[in-house]
Amino acid sequence: MFACRLPWWRSSATCKLWQSGHFLPWDGCQVLSIKGINTTVGQEQQASMKKKQVLEDLEMPFARREVETLFQEQPETGNPYLEDTLLRGYLKTHLPPKVLEEVHQDLERFGNRLLTKIQHLSWECELNPPVFQQYNAWGRRVDHIHTCSAWRRMKEISAEEGLIAEAYERRYSSWSRLYQAVKLYLFSSYSGGFSCPLAMTDGAAKVIESLGIPGSLKNAFDRLTSRNPERFWTSGQWMTERRGGSDVANGTETVARKQPDGTYRLYGFKWFTSAADSDVTLTLARIADAEGQCTQGSRGLSLFYLKVRDEEGKLNSIQVQRLKDKLGTRQMATAELWLQGARAELISAEGRGVAAISNMLNITRIHNVIGAVASMRRMVTLSRDYARKRVAFGKLLKDHPLHMQTIARMEVQVRGAFLLLMEIVRLLGLAETNLASEQEQLLLRLLIPVAKLYTGKQASAVAVEAMESFGGQGYMEDTGLPVILRDTLVLSIWEGTTNILSLDVLRSLAKSQGQVMAVFLSTVQKKLELASGTEELSPALQCTREAIRSLRQFLEASGSEQALTMELAARDFSYSLARIYTGRATTAITEAWNGLGLAQPIPSLSPSRWCNQELCPVAVESGRGSYGGRAALQDSALVFGNSRL
Repeated sequence: MFACRLPWWRSSATCKLWQSGHFLPWDGCQVLSIKGINTTVGQEQQASMKKKQVLEDLEMPFARREVETLFQEQPETGNPYLEDTLLRGYLKTHLPPKVLEEVHQDLERFGNRLLTKIQHLSWECELNPPVFQQYNAWGRRVDHIHTCSAWRRMKEISAEEGLIAEAYERRYSSWSRLYQAVKLYLFSSYSGGFSCPLAMTDGAAKVIESLGIPGSLKNAFDRLTSRNPERFWTSGQWMTERRGGSDVANGTETVARKQPDGTYRLYGFKWFTSAADSDVTLTLARIADAEGQCTQGSRGLSLFYLKVRDEEGKLNSIQVQRLKDKLGTRQMATAELWLQGARAELISAEGRGVAAISNMLNITRIHNVIGAVASMRRMVTLSRDYARKRVAFGKLLKDHPLHMQTIARMEVQVRGAFLLLMEIVRLLGLAETNLASEQEQLLLRLLIPVAKLYTGKQASAVAVEAMESFGGQGYMEDTGLPVILRDTLVLSIWEGTTNILSLDVLRSLAKSQGQVMAVFLSTVQKKLELASGTEELSPALQCTREAIRSLRQFLEASGSEQALTMELAARDFSYSLARIYTGRATTAITEAWNGLGLAQPIPSLSPSRWCNQELCPVAVESGRGSYGGRAALQDSALVFGNSRL
């Protein structure tokens, strides 16, 4: 009998055959079915002996069996690009033919590399998390973070594949950003957590590019966007301090002191620094004047660039206090750092640090969306394959209607999230190549926080539901499923929690004086009109139109409301924008497939399924009186038990 105790993504994993007190390799074994139970034999002439042994085992009292075995087939996946019909269909619908030809070949090759060369590295990263060595054997403080060889190899692969470079070389003009996002989407589930440093590296490159790539940062930009593994650098993003997470305006205590040579020395404590083994970082600090005083609030923050180590490999006046003990993303070193005079370069205008780093935040939030969609796709793909193999109550899971309904509902969420992601990176590509209209730029500003907050919540829900589809096996560490779940849960926290980003959505409306909302509504309306000639889409179109009507009514009614009302509505409002825009995307892509005569990876059923949920929850909750001063008091009373309303 065999027991496979290694995750299915390990290409080097071998199942074992128990025989004569020891295990034999799986290689060369055949599968023999005995009364519905799959067991294995090493050689053909041993089959009858093995069958007798198994039957005797089954007749023994449970406690006396020498080896207990789980008789289930493990789920497997193939080339993630070739298996993703939605992705391939989207690219065929949108990319110019010449670009599509080149991209298709590279993505097929990359998918094979992920499956055969990279996925085992992912598990090695999980099994060998970073280790912090504070002192050497002779008592000297070294503050060295040891990472495994697989983690370092992931860095080399990222350079070789151009996972950052692709977006900045712009070989395919505005489509380069979308192409990069697709590669990152495929890589994410196989990256062993290395997607996080790539997000910050991309964000740092974007900031430097937005500053015009000044001469002092030219070498850094070239290294951050290099395809040469020996030159490639990764970047950190050191923002979180002890007094605040997202509240950087009031929580940042780090002080910058100007030096005679024009550089700065930074003094402070960074509470949460992801990928602490990065080569460089961007960070915020307050510049002290001649009297040592600093301007408080966001106007006192400036953006700095610094190398983590000097040319000799010594830390740049930085001390590592400890590594964080996290629920997930254990493959990556996250540390608490003391800056004790770290040499840095001011790269923003003084007091304009928040504005300068906003480009980085936009990029890392998009990467967060990529990670969310990728994790959902991975979990649903595994659930689907398991349903083809697992027998329960006399038939395969795929033949149980309720089980298939559950997977289908997850699939609808994945497809919707994927299309929302593709729309964002398409708009970003246009903006980066100066091809985006003013309306498209406004739309991008709105959709980034909307997509980040919504897909972060989607990913957590899908991961939990998908884990359940494996039954008890989903809860077993050696299946690898708990790793995916743990790493997914952080996506609603990283780069701004759901509530923080919901308030950011409201700020985008206020800052544009309502223009962004007008653009949103007109864009959705135009796409619905284009698809109105397709009869099979009529139910979905009607549902989306009704949601838009409800959203307009809410906006008109809330125009005179107090700020408290809008704050209480912020989350539901953001969810409404995400669902309505995604509903528009599912109908638009279906119409595009029909126009090209392509086989439907999204059947017309998909838009209808998406629209089966409440597309405008903010209108529903508003009608229930969920917002306003009285609602706020009721919420407080419910939480804290205050009886006075």
